[in-house]
Amino acid sequence: MTKRQNPNPEFDLFIPLMGDLPLKDQRETMERPFFSLQKRKRVKPIEYSSPDGETWVKIEAIPAYGMATIWDADILIWAASTLNRMREQGVNDLPRTLRTTSYDLLRAIKRDTSGRAYQELQAALQRLQTTSISTSIRAPKRRTKAGFNWLDKWTLEVDPETDQPRGMTITLSDWVYEGIMGERSLLTMHQDYFLLTGGLERALYRIARKHAGNQKGGWTCRVEVLRDKTGSDSKPKEFNRMLRKVVEADQLPDYAMKLTATADGSAAVLFRLRGEAEALALTARLEAEQERRHRFDADRRRATEVDDLMDRLAGGR
Repeated sequence: MTKRQNPNPEFDLFIPLMGDLPLKDQRETMERPFFSLQKRKRVKPIEYSSPDGETWVKIEAIPAYGMATIWDADILIWAASTLNRMREQGVNDLPRTLRTTSYDLLRAIKRDTSGRAYQELQAALQRLQTTSISTSIRAPKRRTKAGFNWLDKWTLEVDPETDQPRGMTITLSDWVYEGIMGERSLLTMHQDYFLLTGGLERALYRIARKHAGNQKGGWTCRVEVLRDKTGSDSKPKEFNRMLRKVVEADQLPDYAMKLTATADGSAAVLFRLRGEAEALALTARLEAEQERRHRFDADRRRATEVDDLMDRLAGGR
């Protein structure tokens, strides 16, 4: 439950790292369980429904590849960030197909560039293309369903002489592309998101970013609701244990977490912006120190009064 070190800390003049590119993700996918939280292959479907039943999501995988993971989603974040930058630069006719190199993409999402990393990149692309999503999100009518994959297609070019990866393309599905193009559809994420090692940590950050945002006082969510929103397939007891570890580690960018309870006594987590949380913690420490000093001064005054009384009694004998 930690943040790993950036494998590419040096500045590379030729690589457009995400540090030079505001990190963006789709609001619609941040608060709901669209991805597996585990790196081992998951084929068990994810099924989620909002409390009012209006919004539902179903994610299915094929056994050959397994379900797209929350780490695979880094590729979609890169795509959203790239398209957003192009739009801000005034580019017309933004493409659904993006071209880059395997090396550039791995560097951009803060991965190493070893041989194994290229193999994992290909596996991620396969999962993004084969994972099937059904949802009522953006459906004009309650009965309308949308079905899609994250990617329509992808290519990886290999040098015929050296067998080394070269260029690559990814083609976003219509649903993903339209979501990125929508007005106010993207949220800015912290650059250190890519360095979070745990799937649950990543899911919690996305949920907090969507719901807590910049709210003064933070945002409180019941633990059972968090379990549903993350799509975790862990039993409630195990989920609670993992959640406590994440809270204790306190590694989320932007947000501090605190275990608390709702008015009805349900276990919950408070997500609060770190600056605000740290200011409140400092205020609490200062108030506690002031209270300690008040008690010390009161005790000293009482001791002095007792000494004076004893002196008077002794002098009257």
